[in-house]
Amino acid sequence: MKYVILLGDGMADEPLADLGGKTPLQYARTPHMDRMASKGTLGLIDTIAPGLSPGSDVANLAVLGYDPRFCYTGRGPLEAASMGIILASEDIAFRCNLVTLSDDGGDPVMEDFTAGHISSVEARQMVVDLGKAIGSETFIFYPGVSYRHLLVWKGGEIGIAATPPHDITGKITRPYLPQGEGADTIRRLMQLSRDFLANHPVNRDRRDRGLKPATSIWLWGQGRAPRLQKITERFQIRGGMISAVDLLNGIGVYAGLEVLSVNGATGYTDTNYVGKAEKALSALRELDLVFIHVEAPDEMGHEGNLQGKIKAIEDFDEKVVGTVLRGIPQFGDFRVAVLSDHPTPIRLRTHTADPSPIATLFSLDSENQARGFAFGESEAKRSGNMISPGHRFLENFIGDVRRLFEQNSR
Repeated sequence: MKYVILLGDGMADEPLADLGGKTPLQYARTPHMDRMASKGTLGLIDTIAPGLSPGSDVANLAVLGYDPRFCYTGRGPLEAASMGIILASEDIAFRCNLVTLSDDGGDPVMEDFTAGHISSVEARQMVVDLGKAIGSETFIFYPGVSYRHLLVWKGGEIGIAATPPHDITGKITRPYLPQGEGADTIRRLMQLSRDFLANHPVNRDRRDRGLKPATSIWLWGQGRAPRLQKITERFQIRGGMISAVDLLNGIGVYAGLEVLSVNGATGYTDTNYVGKAEKALSALRELDLVFIHVEAPDEMGHEGNLQGKIKAIEDFDEKVVGTVLRGIPQFGDFRVAVLSDHPTPIRLRTHTADPSPIATLFSLDSENQARGFAFGESEAKRSGNMISPGHRFLENFIGDVRRLFEQNSR
């Protein structure tokens, strides 16, 4: 049996007047996801545990069978695992965004949490220079991909409350600066980064080219190394993770999955969609399970880019879902799932905790409901099917699929 999970990050959304009351997912042309919903089984999945923020870290841990209420410590340590950083028990890993803050003499506003989707080459130079200028044996900077980087605080404080920068786009940052024990140290680092980056050569060049500069770091998502049982041991399978972002690859490392690299995978709308799908099919010759993650719809949601989100969904459907569905029959018995981990509504530009659509398609016809639905939020709700809590998904997807969905009482 071969298992494939296809995840379009943040695909789910809200009905929009500009789309005649449809969501971007309902408006987009998605014949392959519609086929899965029609011939397979459609429902909702509830990935955000009560009391936890609706982040991709919490949601994707749940999709991979972990109960985030008991294992989630923060986003930073998951990304550290992807970067090969070994954390001591007392270390705190922070996600370190390069961001663009307004500079008009008043209170800074979060203008762009991606610093104009700065390139990895430019960002690496800045993060390395930041490490030399304001880093130390206690505060260590690690360059990552595009705007996504890491800071490790050796022996750091754990009681800090920090806000994700993508939650405060267009807002004054002062009320959202880190708070709690040790937060003054983190705020000082952030201010030092602003002073250092103001005249950095990369920023001068970006301004000359009409691009947004990276004016500051923003520290958030902190935590200590979690303890997770490998799903490869739990289910006695071999698996792989395909993603362009350190968060998902880090979860894959903790889960015991092989991190599979794809040339041209960017974590944005220009990613190599087809390459991801083809890599998965190739890997399935040796592996039992492959998880393909595509970040692009989520990025468009955060940008409030409606047409960009529709295009990202359509590219995901055509180039990832379609390619996998055409290739998977060669392996005989298979189970394929496609889902959104959480909504990222265009209107809000951030995540919400509402359940998201999920469709499954199995090679064994008797395991499919085949009720003729289209893939989308309202149809998923109308199906009456629900996976809740979401961390139940993987166990039943791999094991007893008769227990995968329950009737939705919402």
